[in-house]
Amino acid sequence: MYSFSTCWNSHRHTDGRAQLREIRDLGFAYAELSHGTRLGLVPGILEAVDAGDIKISSLHNFCPLPMGVTRASPNLYQFSAGDAREHELAVKHTLKTLEFAGRVQAPVVVLHLGSLELKDYTGKLCELLKSSGKESPQYRKLRDEAAAKREAKKKPFVERVYETLRKVLPEAEKRGIKLGIENRQALEEIPLDGDFEKLFRDFDSPNVVYWHDTGHAQIKENLGFIQHAQQLESLSSRLAGFHVHDVKYPDGDHAAPGTGTIDYARLKPFVKSEHIKVFELSPGLSADAVKRGVAHLKSIWGEK
Repeated sequence: MYSFSTCWNSHRHTDGRAQLREIRDLGFAYAELSHGTRLGLVPGILEAVDAGDIKISSLHNFCPLPMGVTRASPNLYQFSAGDAREHELAVKHTLKTLEFAGRVQAPVVVLHLGSLELKDYTGKLCELLKSSGKESPQYRKLRDEAAAKREAKKKPFVERVYETLRKVLPEAEKRGIKLGIENRQALEEIPLDGDFEKLFRDFDSPNVVYWHDTGHAQIKENLGFIQHAQQLESLSSRLAGFHVHDVKYPDGDHAAPGTGTIDYARLKPFVKSEHIKVFELSPGLSADAVKRGVAHLKSIWGEK
């Protein structure tokens, strides 16, 4: 299943049906409703789905956006938050997303799980990559510091993530909807790269699955924290889907496939026909650039 995220065009539309028809006209039978889905788009989205214009492959939490929020906000309320009110809102709006997923018959909701309170090591390391390279003493020192600080600070944040997941999982199971735990590009975001396998052991439910973002994984490889293909292989038994986009070194993500540095052929052995493959591309790309990127990826991964 190939799908296309509305992150590309939601900002340009006030009518959800027109938004989804634009994606259908690119050649897609499925769309992912992104975390930029404003409440005003919902009536048209429901019209499109009910009329059979297009099917919905997945939703990205939070979807639709809470009332009064008009910009893409996947980290608006964090599962890892220590503030009780933010925690309550994270649960509330995730449950609303699951309800909406049921309404549009989407089988997966993609989640961000939150982050540690940590300074921006990712941005600083990317700057050093550009200026002095991965082998410079400054880079190695800062990378090692980031790795150590993450491990030292993670426990209370991870515990709160688990608490939040335990509150939303029963609703997902009741509705038959999978929770797609997405790998993230920033070093402070949860789960940390080495913690996915433990999370999946601790949440041994078929409704808790892995969602692999190709761009985020490539940025983590560029930073020297993982090997992209190895990460995907190690989690392939729980893999449900992908966000597909390319990366212009070191961190220019949401580029069209074929215009960056990702070796999609290395990933192909772990891509199955039943996986949901969602193109998550920059709103700045033209329709022609989108079509070229889609054709490039399909020439490597196949049409199904």
